[in-house]
Amino acid sequence: MIPAPFDYHRPGTLNEAVALLARHGEDAKVLAGGHSLLPAMKLRLAQPKVLVDIGRIGDLRTIREQDGKIAIGALSTHGEIESSLLLRQSCPLLPEVAATIGDAQVRNRGTIGGSLAHADPAADWPAAIVALDAEIEVAGPKGSRTIPAQAFFVDMLQTVLGPNEILKEIRVTPTPRSVAYEKFAQKASGFAVCGVAVVVENSAARIGITGVAPKAYRAAAVEAALRGKFSASQIPSAADKAAAGVEPLGDIHASPEYRAHLAKVLTRRALQRALSRG
Repeated sequence: MIPAPFDYHRPGTLNEAVALLARHGEDAKVLAGGHSLLPAMKLRLAQPKVLVDIGRIGDLRTIREQDGKIAIGALSTHGEIESSLLLRQSCPLLPEVAATIGDAQVRNRGTIGGSLAHADPAADWPAAIVALDAEIEVAGPKGSRTIPAQAFFVDMLQTVLGPNEILKEIRVTPTPRSVAYEKFAQKASGFAVCGVAVVVENSAARIGITGVAPKAYRAAAVEAALRGKFSASQIPSAADKAAAGVEPLGDIHASPEYRAHLAKVLTRRALQRALSRG
């Protein structure tokens, strides 16, 4: 199908983009890689009157060290993250996750910021972002603000981003190599029916799970079961708590019961693989 008519703007700076959003309000949508928005527009599930294309704002497409952390611009593509030498050395979970996303065409156009802002419950990035305890910086008419990853996702396709705000960058702390991402993917799309990201550090684990609930979540019960007694023998019983406290989704791809089962199995596998890399 053909999208409904819209006005198109291509700002050269982040401030210009924020000003355009402030001017047009809820009539405007931000265009980054376009992998989520454009299909929705073609089906007329989304009919914005104004598109603000931020794809040419170079400041949003950097991966750099900053104040002891790694700052990843929102327009960094999945492919750029996959191939980043800095991330491979200092935060290897992100390149590992990037390599599982879609196909080469998707990875070369899709952006981490666009994926996080869209908040698809089957997206891969949210699991890694919450497991890494990342910070998300957003820019708006009143300036910038920083949001902890766990507070960023509200519900299915919902975040705390305001209508006039743009996701600017993601900041993560360098990690050891004891990380892993395990995923059971939809065969046609590559989206996660369940995805589990694990970071093992200081004899404790941080675990982010996507695809199971309406939003990505930390497997707090698993983390608590391993805290202070992390060992290979403890992993199976701890992993059985991976779906504790959540209501798994059910759809044509998997029942709630099967998603809960996948969360347990993939959590066990991810923990075992992360531990083996420590």
